[in-house]
Amino acid sequence: MMKNQLAGLMKQAQAMQDNLKKAQDELATVEVEGQSGAGLVKVQMTCKNVVKRVSIDPSLLADDKDMLEDLVAAAFNDAVRRAEAVSTEKMSKLTAGMPMPPGMKFPF
Repeated sequence: MMKNQLAGLMKQAQAMQDNLKKAQDELATVEVEGQSGAGLVKVQMTCKNVVKRVSIDPSLLADDKDMLEDLVAAAFNDAVRRAEAVSTEKMSKLTAGMPMPPGMKFPF
């Protein structure tokens, strides 16, 4: 009986690992958009933090260089936060009900 339970647990662990890998691969294709300056600066990136596009409204090009740099940085940070939120939500659905040690997060 014990051997069958262990085999079952190993099979479940492998299935979960496969599902987590599949979810991580999917996150590489999910895009989010970060914005700043009321949408004047936009950054599109995947949930794996690969930047696809940066859009800067032409009206900002004549403005203060320091302000533009701050808006670009803020848009990137917004995109990273959004990507983390999507990733956390997707992974938490997979790990729902699975006991996790305190402080442990997916993906590893």
